[in-house]
Amino acid sequence: MAMKFTGDFVVKRGREEVYDFLTDPSRFVPLLPDYQGMTMQDPQTFTVKVNLGVSYLKGIAEVKILLDKADRPTYAFYKGQGQLPGGSASLSASFDLADLPEGTKVSWMGEAQIVGKLTSVAGGLLEPLAKKNIRKVIDGLEAALKGNTDGHLPPENAAALE
Repeated sequence: MAMKFTGDFVVKRGREEVYDFLTDPSRFVPLLPDYQGMTMQDPQTFTVKVNLGVSYLKGIAEVKILLDKADRPTYAFYKGQGQLPGGSASLSASFDLADLPEGTKVSWMGEAQIVGKLTSVAGGLLEPLAKKNIRKVIDGLEAALKGNTDGHLPPENAAALE
C-alpha cells in the first residue's frame, strides 16, 4: 500500500533556524505520535521506535532513518526503512524552505510504502490513521517552530500533540 502526503505552513523564524530544527533529530523526533525512543548511529542516521497498534497488530515499530540529502538552508530529504507489527515500511520525507517577508515557508512531502499483513488487517483504516498521525507530526513541528528555539513545545501548544 502506497501513500503520499503534502502540505505547507509558515513560521516567523529564519530559514537557517528552521533548517537547524528540521535536521536535528533530537529536536523533532520526540514530537512523533507514540514516540518511544531514538538511537543515533551517526550524525545523519538514526533509529526511531514508536508504538503502533492497528486492530490486533500491536507493538513497536522500529525505523532506521537517513538524512539522505541536505542543502543548507533550503532542503532536507529523509528516507527510512523499518519493521512494523505485521509488516515493513519504506518511508521518505522532504522539507523545502523558502524565505518570506514574515518568516519561512515550510513545504513538506511524505511518502510511505507499507507491505505485509498490516495492510490486509488494517484495510481501509490504514490511510486515515496515517493521515491522522501525519497531521499530528506536522502540527507538532509547526507548534515547536512557533514556540521556542529548543525544540520543546511551550505549554500552550502541548495539546497539538494529543
